[in-house]
Amino acid sequence: MTRALWTILRRDLRLLLLGHGSGGGVVLPILFFLAVAMIFPFAVGPDPNLLRRVGGGVIWVAALLAAILPLDRLIDPDRDLGMFDQWALRGISGEWVVAVRVVAHWLSFAPALMLATLPAGALLGLDQRTLELVELGLLVGTPGLAALGVMVAAITSGLKGGAALAGLLVIPMAVPILVFGAGALAIGGETGLALTGAVSLVLIAMAPFAGAGALRVGR
Repeated sequence: MTRALWTILRRDLRLLLLGHGSGGGVVLPILFFLAVAMIFPFAVGPDPNLLRRVGGGVIWVAALLAAILPLDRLIDPDRDLGMFDQWALRGISGEWVVAVRVVAHWLSFAPALMLATLPAGALLGLDQRTLELVELGLLVGTPGLAALGVMVAAITSGLKGGAALAGLLVIPMAVPILVFGAGALAIGGETGLALTGAVSLVLIAMAPFAGAGALRVGR
C-alpha cells in the first residue's frame, strides 16, 4: 500500500507541475500571483504607508486566487480516464487517493508561492516583520487551501460547468483562512496564525472523506 501511494503521489505531482499537458502547470499560478502584486500599486497609488498596511492582505487574496487556478486539473482528468475506478479495483481506498492528491496539490503550488512572496513583498513595501508573518501564515494556511480545493473539485467533478462552480464554492469557504491569516497581520501576534492552522487542520481532516464520498457517489 505504501509503495502504491508513493507511486500515486509522484505521478500526481508530476502531472500537476506539468499541467496535464495544458502548458500551465506551476508557472501560471505563480505568474498570476506576481502579476497581482505588480498591478496593485498602480490601482491604489504609490503611497508606501498604504501599501504596507494592505500589502499582506493583497498577498493572501492573490494566494487564494492562484490556488484556485488548477482546480479543473485536480480531479476531472483522472475521472475521465477511469483512474479512480482502477485504484478502487486494486484495493486502494478513495480516502487515501484523495489525501495523496491534497499533498500533491500543496507541493505543486505552495512552496513556489512562498518563494514568490519575497519579491511580491518587496513590490508592496512590506517590512521584515510583516513579511515573516505572511510567510508563516502561508505555511500553515496553504495546506487548508489545498485540501479545500481538492475536496470541492471532487464534489463538482463531472458537473456541467464544474470548474467555474468549484471556484465559486472555494472562495466563500476559504474566508475563515483569509480572515485569520490577515488577522495575524493586523494584531501582529501568533493568535491569528494558530486559528489559521486550526482551520487548515479541519479542512485537511475533512477533505479525504468528503472527496472520496463524492467520487463514489459520482461513480
